Amino acid sequence: MQILLIILIMLASVLLSFLVLIQEPKGGGLAAGFSGGTNLMGVKRTGDILEKGTWGLVIAIMVFALVVNVMSPSAGTGGSGLTEQITPTTPTTAPIPPMTAPEAVPESDTTQ
Repeated sequence: MQILLIILIMLASVLLSFLVLIQEPKGGGLAAGFSGGTNLMGVKRTGDILEKGTWGLVIAIMVFALVVNVMSPSAGTGGSGLTEQITPTTPTTAPIPPMTAPEAVPESDTTQ
């Protein structure tokens, strides 16, 4: 199921890129002077369909991405493995006792 959703995300992404490239720019500039004649034949309606398709594909990609994230097996464990890196895997040893000064050894009288 997860692979199917990933394939759908990739397909929607490719379609979205084509729709964005097909659309006419909304800004002014040189295109603003020539846009009056193109609206007579229904280009405005085609622009609306392309815009609605763009929004639909963007929403579909977001929904598919959220569903894949929720369905992933690491959803409840944090996923990044950060806790495994922080907590040591080796058992802790007993703390080292503080060092004490060695007991004084009485000097033996070696002079004879």
